[in-house]
Amino acid sequence: MTRIFPDDRSARFSTRAIHAGQRPDPTSGAIMPPIYQTSTYAQEGLGINKGYEYARGKNPTREALERNVAALENAMHGFAFSSGMGCLDSIMKLFKAGDHIVVGSNVYGGTFRLFDKILQNFGLQFSWVDTRDVQRIQDAMQKNTVAVLLETPTNPLMHLTDLAAAAAIAKKGGALTIVDNTFASPYFQNPLDLGADIVWHSSTKYLNGHSDVIGGVAALNDDGLAARLQFNLNSAGAVPGPMDSWLTLRGTKTLALRMRQHDANGRKVAEWLANRVGEKQVFYPGLASHPQHALAKKQMRGFGGMVSVETGSKEKAAQVVKRVKVFTLAESLGGVESLVCQPAGMTHASVAPEIRKEIGITDGLLRFSCGVEDVEDLIEDLDQAFKGL
Repeated sequence: MTRIFPDDRSARFSTRAIHAGQRPDPTSGAIMPPIYQTSTYAQEGLGINKGYEYARGKNPTREALERNVAALENAMHGFAFSSGMGCLDSIMKLFKAGDHIVVGSNVYGGTFRLFDKILQNFGLQFSWVDTRDVQRIQDAMQKNTVAVLLETPTNPLMHLTDLAAAAAIAKKGGALTIVDNTFASPYFQNPLDLGADIVWHSSTKYLNGHSDVIGGVAALNDDGLAARLQFNLNSAGAVPGPMDSWLTLRGTKTLALRMRQHDANGRKVAEWLANRVGEKQVFYPGLASHPQHALAKKQMRGFGGMVSVETGSKEKAAQVVKRVKVFTLAESLGGVESLVCQPAGMTHASVAPEIRKEIGITDGLLRFSCGVEDVEDLIEDLDQAFKGL
C-alpha cells in the first residue's frame, strides 16, 4: 500500500499539490521524481529486497503520484490506475456476486456501461436512483447493499448529492460510500471529509489537466480496505506506466492555479449562456438559479468549469458545434483547452435512449468544458456559434 508521508497533509492545498508525496532524489538531488522506467528490481537475496519486486505491484514514480493525490484528498492511501474505468473496475472487485449497490441515475456513461453491460453479468446487483433526494437512497437500501456509489456534480446534468447525508445513510446500512470526484477535483471538494469511504477520479481530466495521458486514482483512509484494493490493483494489473504517472504528477502541481481559472471562466460562461438561452436551460451549480445552489456552496469551495446547456434540438446542437472555433468538439474534459460535446451521441451513447430521456439527457444537450483561455474569447466564440438560434 502507498501511505502518504506523515507531513504531507500539514500544508495548505497549493503547497501540497507541489510537494506532497515527493522528496528530492537522494542520489542526485533532482527536484522532480525520476521516471523509474523498469519492469523489475534487483533483489539482495531470497525474500530480501528494498520493498520493490515487480513493477505491476509497485513503482516509485507511481507511488509519488499516489501519495500526492492522497494528500490532496486528505487521505492516508492512494492508488493509481491506467484509466478511470480501470480504477472503478478494481474498486468494484471489492464486492462479490449477490452484492447490491445503489447508484446515482445520472453518472458517466462509461460507469453505466461497466455496471449494466458487464458487472451485472457476474452477479452484482444495481439500483439506479435520483440521489438528489437522499430519501431515495434510503428507500433503495437492501439487506445485501454493500455500497452507495455517487457522482457529484453529475455528468452531464450537474446534479448534486448531499454527501454527508448520503454517507450517513450508507453507514447506517453497513455500506461503503464511493464518490466520483472527477468534476469537482480535490481543489473544490473532499468527499472523505464528508463521510465517504473511497473517492476516485478519472485523472485523465482535471488532475492531469493537459489532455495527454489516460489515468485513474483512488484515495481512502481505512487500512484494511486499502490492503484489499492494493491486492486488486496488483492482481488485475490495471496500473499506469511510470511515464503516465510522471505526467499526471506534473499536472497536479498546477491544479490549484488551473482550477481557479476553470472556475472563473465557468462562472462567466454560465452567466452568459443563462442570459442568452434562459436560466432554466443552463446547468451549472454556480448559478443562483440552480436548484441545488445552496448545497453546492455548502459542500464545495467552487463550482468548476463544466457547464451544460439545452439547445432544444439535435439540429441546433449540431449548428453550435459546427460553428465553434475556440471550443473543440471532442470527448473528455478538464484540460487547459475548451471542449464541447453532445453527451447523447458521445459520452452517454451506451445509455439506452429511453433511459437518457428519463434522466433528461436530450439530443439537444451540449456539455462545455471551459478551459483556461481568455474568457472574452470563449464568450465571443459562443456568441457567434449561437447566432440565429
